[in-house]
Amino acid sequence: MADSNITRNAMAAAMKALMKEKKLSKISISDICGACGMNRNSFYYHFKDIYDLVEWVCVEDGTKALQGKKNYENWQEGFCQIFEAVQENKPFIMNVYHALSREQIENYLFRLTRDLIMNVIKECSKGMNITASEQSFIADFYKYSFVGVMLDWIKKGMKENYHEIVNDICITMSGNIKNSLQNFADSKKQPKQ
Repeated sequence: MADSNITRNAMAAAMKALMKEKKLSKISISDICGACGMNRNSFYYHFKDIYDLVEWVCVEDGTKALQGKKNYENWQEGFCQIFEAVQENKPFIMNVYHALSREQIENYLFRLTRDLIMNVIKECSKGMNITASEQSFIADFYKYSFVGVMLDWIKKGMKENYHEIVNDICITMSGNIKNSLQNFADSKKQPKQ
């Protein structure tokens, strides 16, 4: 497994380096393999195509950014680290943003942010009469908001200070997840009309 990750990381680094010089659509598997000193069979052992490698890189970078930042105490820091990871990989992200469909980028960001938000929701709903379906609805609601803000930031070239954006998100969301959970719990106590 360690060797597998070493190989994947080498291919990811080679692809990121190449993406600083040319568009993703102009990069071949041979280019990536040549840049990291591996053969095409090694590439296909780990990835089905370049887009599979791109997705793996995005998930890996996002997972690293969120390590230890998936609870109520530090979810804001988790959001900040997602922005930071995107900013640090700006040439890669901008290249991917222009090469892939918006839906593919949304799906990656949805998976990343939903996991963070769902952990916060599960933590905050302990002891409450909240169904998994209700938890999922709340997570999806906030996920769409966060991803929309981030995609706008990426579309504008990541020029705005992401710390200010995260601060505005935090001000907007302050207490809202707990309030949403409480509203669902309270709705079950009221008599049906």
